[in-house]
Amino acid sequence: MSTLQRVPALGTHPAGGSLPTRAETRDQLSNATYDLLVIGGGILGISTAWHASQSGLRVALVDGGDFAGATSSASSKLLHGGLRYLQTGAVRLVAENHFERRAVSRQVAPHLANPLTFYLPVYKGGPHGAAKLGAGVFAYSALSAFGDGVGHVISPAKARQAVPELRTDNLKAVAVYGDDQMNDARMALMTVRAAVDSGATVLNHAEVTGLRFTQGRVTGADLRDRMDGTEFGVDARLVLNATGPWVDHLRKMENPDAAPSIRLSKGAHLVLRRTAPWKAALATPIDKYRITFALPWEDMLLLGTTDEAYEGEPGDVAVNEKDIHQILDEAAFSVRDQQLTRDLITYSFAGLRVLPGGPGDTSKAKRETVVTEGRGGMLSVAGGKWTTFRHIGRTVLAKLESLPGHPLGQGMEPVSRLPKKLPLPGIASPNAVAHRLLIDGGGTGPSMAVDTARHLATHYGSLAFDIVRLANEYPALSERIHPDAPEIWAQVVYARDHEWAETVDDVLRRRTTLTIRGLDTEDIRSRVDALLAGRTSA
Repeated sequence: MSTLQRVPALGTHPAGGSLPTRAETRDQLSNATYDLLVIGGGILGISTAWHASQSGLRVALVDGGDFAGATSSASSKLLHGGLRYLQTGAVRLVAENHFERRAVSRQVAPHLANPLTFYLPVYKGGPHGAAKLGAGVFAYSALSAFGDGVGHVISPAKARQAVPELRTDNLKAVAVYGDDQMNDARMALMTVRAAVDSGATVLNHAEVTGLRFTQGRVTGADLRDRMDGTEFGVDARLVLNATGPWVDHLRKMENPDAAPSIRLSKGAHLVLRRTAPWKAALATPIDKYRITFALPWEDMLLLGTTDEAYEGEPGDVAVNEKDIHQILDEAAFSVRDQQLTRDLITYSFAGLRVLPGGPGDTSKAKRETVVTEGRGGMLSVAGGKWTTFRHIGRTVLAKLESLPGHPLGQGMEPVSRLPKKLPLPGIASPNAVAHRLLIDGGGTGPSMAVDTARHLATHYGSLAFDIVRLANEYPALSERIHPDAPEIWAQVVYARDHEWAETVDDVLRRRTTLTIRGLDTEDIRSRVDALLAGRTSA
């Protein structure tokens, strides 16, 4: 990568459509009174900021870490109807989930969502029989208006053709259905971009140090920029606490006597190199309520997830040895041993599900959204599912509309009149974008490698052409970051100048896939750090 040193210095925030500097953003936040301050840059807060901005509100969004830096980039990467909810009779819920899934994958973000075939293996002595699962996947597909085909049952031999690593010992049949998957960090980032396009002001790595009060009501927050220590504040007519697992921490800033409103469930995952091609995912029933997934994702294999109560500090959640044992042992029900060796593991991650407070098994708890109002008027919202992130944003906005006294005023556009399926930035057919990149570099220069073209198309959509133009202007940026990954160096500069990347992990873990592939070497980290600082050599 010595040629990278010959790239002219581009500056941290060059002119021409790039982001304002952090100092400029802090000044903007400090010198205005916002209608709504959203604290928390997970997908729930991001979606609310997006919809509130569409309604005409002046919106600020801040997060103590990176956007989608915690649970929102630690999911199972699925957009799904929730097959397991059928056995509890939640037919309407599944239908609503399917509606949102189809909207995201077809009208809102077809460039970020990928259709995925799922196999439900039925083993001798398993918790469910072939007839039951066959009927279940048929009903599941019917609730999706058969948009992903008709759920059906196939033979083990046919399933093995698509998934060579499928364990066939005592395998009686395989039920088949369709859902979608995504890169959750990229989906969240594009939604931040949509919020900004709608008028929101956003800043990551800005932690709340205290709340501001006016006559007993919460009217803003004091913050510290974690990148340089600068302290500043934001005034707002209404504050929304969307801090996910930290929601009760912020509620106690409003009211030290606030009782807990949520409980947490830890979900751990493993990422492994694949030993064979996978043309379908496995969803294997472990018991009556739980399913373990083996998902082809980003040319890797994603295994998980666990579901157990968590009572520690949210920032300390991590995958431990017990989690690894459990995930590998449960995967072994349906995956051959050669795919489950520890030396294939490239990365592990854990997130925290936010569940309604109260007793009971976390695996059986509803993934519903909890909205509470504190004594200082701060609204706190937590919970929900990735699949329904647009619906959650609309639901929270409807709640804001109906608050007594209308603290946000009468001028906002009612949520019922907002565009129903407003697309995210970069919307395009990923196949068409990849085709253009393969033929002529999207009209901006030479063609590129197949895997890089496909990666750019499915992570940026039409915005991939901006990255390619940057790479053509500075040829060293067209080189791969690592020979075993599809990403190119232009993506690092683009992440810095257009996607709020401030740290090496922002780039390697959430704007690219280098970390999950186990390819974030010290040399790569130092070169990324140099580019983030506006330098051209490590």
